[in-house]
Amino acid sequence: MSVYVKLIASTPEADKIVAAAAKICYSPSGAAEILDGLDAGKAASFLAMLRRAGHFSPFEHASFTFAVEGLSRVATHQLVRHRVASYSQQSQRYVEMKGNGCITPPSVAENAEALALFNEQSEAAFETYRKLVALGIPREDARFILPHGFETRLVVTMNARELHHFFALRLCRRAQWEIRETAIGMLREARAAAPQLFSLAGPSCVTEGKCSEAHPCGNPYKDMEQMLSE
Repeated sequence: MSVYVKLIASTPEADKIVAAAAKICYSPSGAAEILDGLDAGKAASFLAMLRRAGHFSPFEHASFTFAVEGLSRVATHQLVRHRVASYSQQSQRYVEMKGNGCITPPSVAENAEALALFNEQSEAAFETYRKLVALGIPREDARFILPHGFETRLVVTMNARELHHFFALRLCRRAQWEIRETAIGMLREARAAAPQLFSLAGPSCVTEGKCSEAHPCGNPYKDMEQMLSE
């Protein structure tokens, strides 16, 4: 099952809002006046300058909210480590799981023997869960038997600065495959909504032309288009 990512809300004219917020630091004019005088070209030029200078604090004025589905709880344990964000996740305490929704890793799916073993165990865990619920065990206790790989749904809100940090870490080839797939979906959606804010985003091989990892993957991306195509 592929991860589904949908941008469901974002700051209107986010590119211009961030550019105006940054410009107020250097201008005697008010933010509203600055905003009125900004066009797409001026905003793009100023945002590029901010990125080059590493001045990302104005990016915090734009926020983006995503609906994410088809993600395992293994991946959400990584996701919530990005603490400058807001999360609302489907509760296994209140929502009864109706089917075996365990996410199958690609490495398992490609190995027939491993896949058979994986499916046997995940089906057994879900069947045990179903029987526990039928016996009157509260869902909040029956869920203890479910695999970490069980599918979940959540809503995630991050500002543009945190998204850049998130993309820098989670779009690296060395990131776990599932959270990398999530990050690719989030970047595609954010880029469509605010193309100038995210005209350049991703790991250091993309944004700086060199890898800053202590243990490089040895196969850096050439550019954003290659990264997003994968």
